[in-house]
Amino acid sequence: MSNRLGAGKHIPSADTWGASEHLALRSDNSKSNKRKYGGKGDMTDIGTVGALGLSVVSSVSIVIVNKYLISTLGYRYVTFLTALHQIVTAGALRVASKVGLLEPKAIDRGALLRFSVLNGVSIGFLNLSLGFNSVGFYQMTKLAIIPCTVFIQTSFYGKVFSTRVKACLGVLLGGVAIATITDLQLNALGATLSFCAVVTTCVSQIWTNTMQKQYGITSTQLLFAASPFMAATLSIIAVPLDNALVGGTPIDFEYTTAVTCVAILSCLIAVAVNFSTFLVIGKCDAVTYQVLGHLKTMLVLAFGFFMLNNPASMRNIGGILCALLGMMAYGYCENLDKKQVKNLRIRITGVGFRTWGLGLRVR
Repeated sequence: MSNRLGAGKHIPSADTWGASEHLALRSDNSKSNKRKYGGKGDMTDIGTVGALGLSVVSSVSIVIVNKYLISTLGYRYVTFLTALHQIVTAGALRVASKVGLLEPKAIDRGALLRFSVLNGVSIGFLNLSLGFNSVGFYQMTKLAIIPCTVFIQTSFYGKVFSTRVKACLGVLLGGVAIATITDLQLNALGATLSFCAVVTTCVSQIWTNTMQKQYGITSTQLLFAASPFMAATLSIIAVPLDNALVGGTPIDFEYTTAVTCVAILSCLIAVAVNFSTFLVIGKCDAVTYQVLGHLKTMLVLAFGFFMLNNPASMRNIGGILCALLGMMAYGYCENLDKKQVKNLRIRITGVGFRTWGLGLRVR
């Protein structure tokens, strides 16, 4: 064989594949897999933790600021405030693009419009759900987003959730329900609005993940492209929606220095909230983002109980502890499932590489 292929060279065929060459190839393949799945994995894990941390800090911060703005200063125009959040976010991202911190990327205009309008409409439905339902039923609406997301992803996107992950989500939702739900007053209009809120929120968050993968874009590029259309959608529905919910319009409100300053602070924090939302959903998925959202709710409740001396019962505390247990178990089981999938891919890749000499290829 060396005479035909060149002096000093030996290319083993399938029937002369020796043990040393086999072991060397396995070693090289192992190194290749480590580079492929491990080298960037550590950085990816750090990025994911950073995104989760930013989401928690920014979201808890904006809840506290908005609570002060609405409850203490009397600014009740929540939808209009959300529209301002999107306007400021769109402006901030365009400044980032001008100074070279962001490279915009083209996205199909039709898909972008559908995504943006759906995001804006979902916010409107959530606000309407809160306005036409009791607080307890609104909390039930938020809890329904996770099982609805699991159903949609399983039925239409082929995603598989293990039994242990579903069990952990059940513990989490049970704990949140115990901690937050006090009354359940049901009416037909409120229930219809809640159903629309759940479906539109689930789909918009799933699309936040799938669009990043489909168009090969980052979360920031998607937010850059979508934020102007989201701002426009919310600006159109904000005034009539807020008027229907709380009466009056934000245009007639008397803006004091305190209201203006706190509103500006809310808009600045919202840039971090919007950025981290798209980042978390892109790096993880819509279910993980919802789990994180319930963590924020528990942290806000705990902040009120322990820092503001809000009245707390053993039911509230027990619910918070149950929810936190469910969250930690979900994080562990989800990570375990991802590792198993990654290890399976490595084994499949190794089998495909080792059977190359036999003229076979496993993908």
